[in-house]
Amino acid sequence: MYARRRHAYFVMMGICIALFVLAWGVVRIWSVPVAVGMCVVAMVIPPVAAMVANRRGPEDRWWDDPSGDPKSDDWWDELDGKKRRQ
Repeated sequence: MYARRRHAYFVMMGICIALFVLAWGVVRIWSVPVAVGMCVVAMVIPPVAAMVANRRGPEDRWWDDPSGDPKSDDWWDELDGKKRRQ
């Protein structure tokens, strides 16, 4: 799943760069307002790409990672019902 998110991130960032380059290299010759509009669209893409890349799916088990503190991990495992009290 990480590879799919990474791929989507790079595609979106590639589109962003292409919009900037096309806007000021080609489109501005015919229409400056359209070039500015393309740059506004390109400006919105990086934050959206970051959200897509950092999204966690249901198969990502990040909340089960141990913290490194055995006492805290045992306490959370007890609350989650993973270990029986002895």
